[in-house]
Amino acid sequence: MELLSEADSRNGDCRNKKWTEEREYREEIMQEVSVIIPNFNGMAYLDGVLAGLECQSVNNFEVILVDNGSSDGSCAFVAARYPWVHLIELPENFGFCKAVNEGIKASRAPYVLLLNNDIEVTENFIEEMIFAIKRHPKAFSCAARMIQFHDRDKLDDAGNYYCALGWAYARGKGKDIHIYEKEEKIFASCAGAAIYRKKLFDKIGYFDEEHFAYLEDMDVGYRARIHGYENWYAPDAMVYHVGSGTSGSRYNQFKIRYSSRNNIYLIYKNMPVLQIIINLPFLVVGFGIKILFFALKGFGREYIAGIKNGFQISRKNQKVSFKLRNLPNYLKIQLELWVNIFRRFCG
Repeated sequence: MELLSEADSRNGDCRNKKWTEEREYREEIMQEVSVIIPNFNGMAYLDGVLAGLECQSVNNFEVILVDNGSSDGSCAFVAARYPWVHLIELPENFGFCKAVNEGIKASRAPYVLLLNNDIEVTENFIEEMIFAIKRHPKAFSCAARMIQFHDRDKLDDAGNYYCALGWAYARGKGKDIHIYEKEEKIFASCAGAAIYRKKLFDKIGYFDEEHFAYLEDMDVGYRARIHGYENWYAPDAMVYHVGSGTSGSRYNQFKIRYSSRNNIYLIYKNMPVLQIIINLPFLVVGFGIKILFFALKGFGREYIAGIKNGFQISRKNQKVSFKLRNLPNYLKIQLELWVNIFRRFCG
């Protein structure tokens, strides 16, 4: 009897193990989305973003938190409080791009959804993001309607745009949340809350780690446009964004220097030489205005230093290869760059 009990016990253990493996397999193949959250010393915000994901109206997703060598106990907090989150711990702060790339490569779903750590999601957020990207077969990405966390009547971002002045800007920032309620094409998605088709990263390239942080989402969205893909704004998918949760403020030396640096690199990398020449008068005016703007705020030296650094990194990195078959896409992009000047000031 004792031997039978041991056998039964072994059989039971095997059945349990098999059932567990089958359940894990079913869960794996049912996952449609991998939510990727880059984090650096953001423990103060993690409860907000993860609790919101825990209460989603769907459960066909996994969550991957990629930590950039935090020293504030972020990893220990997540492991104890949210054990269902897949943690990737990097040994130091490699920046936003490296973190999300590691998350994308570790993901097991056909769609990846990037979220800043200082985001609070609405209950049907993931569902709406999935619906949005499935509605548009040519979409590389879809951007959420981002609302200011501390002033929930105002938008934070309703799609990212780029213009011939060399300015990247968030449409609708500071405006009423009901202004942009139509689903429409945008220039690029803000990676603070956006969903992407994972397979297209293998075609156009991942986030460029030379950027470290800032304008990396504009760069990858720009590259997608060159290859003929689209980026869409999905207003029914809403999040609340604290803003500058990692950098600490809207204007600071780090942010200003990296933004101007990466803007030069963005232009060099994505525009063929002829297109740069066509836009040069606009770019000179645009960068001149920015230098004056930041000089008045006491950051002129940092902005100019970033420009110089941008030329330096451009010399050591490759441009996006020009292919004749993409010429119609370049022409369409150029038209938008001109139109977006007027959008910047009028809409």
